[in-house]
Amino acid sequence: MSTHDITTDIRTDIVARSRTIEQLVIGRPTSDGAGVKLTRVLTQPLQRRLDPFLMLDAFGADNPDDYIGGFPDHPHRGFETVTYMLDGRMRHRDSAGNEGLLENGGVQWMTAGRGVIHSELPEQQEGRMEGFQLWLNLSARDKMTAPWYRDIQRSEIPQFLTPEGVTVRVIAGASCDVDGAVQRETTEPLYLDLHLPAGTRFAQSLAPEFNAFVYVYRGEIRIGDRQAPQQQMAILANDAESDGVIIHADAPSRVLLIAGRPLREPIVQYGPFVMNTQDEIFQAINDFREGRLAA
Repeated sequence: MSTHDITTDIRTDIVARSRTIEQLVIGRPTSDGAGVKLTRVLTQPLQRRLDPFLMLDAFGADNPDDYIGGFPDHPHRGFETVTYMLDGRMRHRDSAGNEGLLENGGVQWMTAGRGVIHSELPEQQEGRMEGFQLWLNLSARDKMTAPWYRDIQRSEIPQFLTPEGVTVRVIAGASCDVDGAVQRETTEPLYLDLHLPAGTRFAQSLAPEFNAFVYVYRGEIRIGDRQAPQQQMAILANDAESDGVIIHADAPSRVLLIAGRPLREPIVQYGPFVMNTQDEIFQAINDFREGRLAA
């Protein structure tokens, strides 16, 4: 499906009982790679609660000193990375022979699987760089799958406008009968970028068993009787009686709505490796040291 604003034949979801906000999370400022400043929103202590999601980083800087070093060669095994760029240019190269340029509005979706070594380096010397990286877990049976990579340009991401005027970009999953750019059978991730004008609302159906959260990166939104301010993550309560979420915006706001089916498997992480057992982590470390990770 080619991307364009769909202004007709959109059947918006009907949500009878919205989920509520269980917890608000303030991200932790940190740095990664070669000194890139970022905010770690979804941290390791929340991995079980937000299974199958392992990490969410938000980065945004106008000062090149905060991002110019990028992320030189580093390994991954056992999960997927989803990088969504709002502003800026980032070059990806990996040991599987993939290369691509991530630009404004585009997405890189990489399955590390049994192992890959890659770099993500800025291709700009000035200006703003802003975006997000999400880590999505792989099931035990898929952790040693072959690495996979896809560049998704801005024009390839389905986008539509609701009757209320909310712009919806469907990166993964489906919203209002519009399929996203990527589908995954096991974890069934939903990844939406919502632009809500003041005084609007957006309803999205969600399976009761899915874990879900909203990250507010502009403005402020309300779910039920609770506000979620800018740069905070709202973890949505799991309620068997709820059939989705209704997001209200009293001021112009932009948010990520992310949800997925939990794997309910052990999570053992050591830096860039996420497996199910300590022995598998030791094997990943040894494979990396011996040069077998990306073989």
